[in-house]
Amino acid sequence: MRRDSKLSGVLHVLLHMAQQPGPFTSETLAKAMDTNPVVIRRIMAGLRDLGYVRSEKGHGGGWTLACDLSKVSLRDVYAALGSPPLLAMGNRTEAPGCLVEQAVNAALDQAFRDAEALLLSRLGEVTLAMLGDGLRRRLGSRKLQGISAHQA
Repeated sequence: MRRDSKLSGVLHVLLHMAQQPGPFTSETLAKAMDTNPVVIRRIMAGLRDLGYVRSEKGHGGGWTLACDLSKVSLRDVYAALGSPPLLAMGNRTEAPGCLVEQAVNAALDQAFRDAEALLLSRLGEVTLAMLGDGLRRRLGSRKLQGISAHQA
């Protein structure tokens, strides 16, 4: 089953934007996310509507950050992406006639709700600024070794 990596990709480009001054074109961001610029424009438009980024048209234009990174959590970005499903698992049948399957569904439903609540809570505790701090720590140790951010 294919995993939805949109949140990870958007966080990736937002951190790149936070580390370098100036606007980023949709084409540049699309390369970082390994996707189409149209997909980037659609995603970034949603982030712009919430005030996280802004866009400038024309030559020299592009996307820039428009928010205080310490005030935006991973949960905020997740919500801006439309709150895609967090778990790939689910019940075999949503409205089973079998009593055994009803019991299984009841137990799994509670476990799924608990897992989603925990994950959403954790996403709400981590800000974009915290991700940036982690990146700077990693960059610092790599610079000492002469390795760039994208090298293994």
